[in-house]
Amino acid sequence: MLAALASAFRIPDLRKKILFTAGLLAVYRIGSYIPVPGINPDVMKQLIEGGGVFGLMDMFAGGNLSRLTVFALNVGPYITASIVIQLLTMVIPQLEEMMKEGEEGRKRIQQYTRYGTIVLALIQGLAYTLWGRSAGALVDPGFFSMALIVTVMTAGTAFLMWLGEKISEHGIGNGISLIIFVGIVARIPEGARGFFQLLGGAGGIGVFSMVVFALIALAVVVAVVAITQGERRIPVQYAKRVVGRRMYGGQSRYLPLRVNHAGVIPVIFASSVLAFPATIISFVPALERVGKYLQSGAVFYNMIYVLLIIFFTYFYTAAQFQPLEIANNMKKYGGFVPGLRPGRPTAEYLDKVMTRITLAGALFLAFIAVLPNVMSRITGLPISFGGTGLLIVVGVALDTMKQIETQLLMRQYQGFLK
Repeated sequence: MLAALASAFRIPDLRKKILFTAGLLAVYRIGSYIPVPGINPDVMKQLIEGGGVFGLMDMFAGGNLSRLTVFALNVGPYITASIVIQLLTMVIPQLEEMMKEGEEGRKRIQQYTRYGTIVLALIQGLAYTLWGRSAGALVDPGFFSMALIVTVMTAGTAFLMWLGEKISEHGIGNGISLIIFVGIVARIPEGARGFFQLLGGAGGIGVFSMVVFALIALAVVVAVVAITQGERRIPVQYAKRVVGRRMYGGQSRYLPLRVNHAGVIPVIFASSVLAFPATIISFVPALERVGKYLQSGAVFYNMIYVLLIIFFTYFYTAAQFQPLEIANNMKKYGGFVPGLRPGRPTAEYLDKVMTRITLAGALFLAFIAVLPNVMSRITGLPISFGGTGLLIVVGVALDTMKQIETQLLMRQYQGFLK
């Protein structure tokens, strides 16, 4: 791996992309320590660190929420807006046609997503501000002070949205995913320090329990990597054909269908969908009883979380995987699955196989996502990292590695994966 990184830095354009990505992520981390003006951070920290859904949101935000920085909202509004636009694309014919228009259509869809992000950031920022005023966390509860706070928080989300798009365009990896990745990784030392403080203390855990927990954590990481990399290989035979004086085809290849085709997107989507209404409910005293059921770790919360992960796994896979298009392309180049006719029968077979393996991937994602909550209830230990954070960290790291791997293989270098 170190040799592959050295090879990557020897390639000028790839080195430029890596350094560009690292530089913008460093800007994000610097901004994570710039506080929002007009708010008492100590009061807000006590409110947000009370647990529940805010703990999960603070993990995604890399601690920005508990510190009430200019990036307190992080990229949550952008993710929620992306979900809404993708759902509307499936039910509104005009948006569906726009998506099929190619690059120009995708740019217009992206512009709608940006508008939606600003609207959601304003709503969420206003909710936090009103909540802070009711808790006495605002230095000046006047209108102009509140307007400044909402504007700064919304501008922070807009800047992160721009930052993520620039990373995706000119850097390495998916920019929005990398911002979430860096935020989660930044919380690991703090979480590990708090966990080790329990070692040997009164009411803490013993060395043996710590070793067992470490082995379980290692096994979970290995399982996440295995499922993320797992695939079902469909054999494809290409018929021989003569083009000019040359003969093409005759090879036997395979079509890889990933078990977890959607990656970590379902987990991010499900967390964002649960976080938004839970946040609004927590600010309304009349809905306090309902909010208890949507706290992170509650039984009802875990059930809804599992169902949302399964739904978004199938939803995102259906949006990205087009079996009819794949079957038609295979037919165009003389490829066929042995025992099946080209065209629609092949597409139906691919859809059937993908539906089955997607169920296994969705159930695994849901199991890993709720595992920390279940373990915390059983052991009574404050397991602050795992499940959702682990899936995102491993998934984003593997995706970024594959992109670097592709760049290296294009230049005939040996990459990470062998």
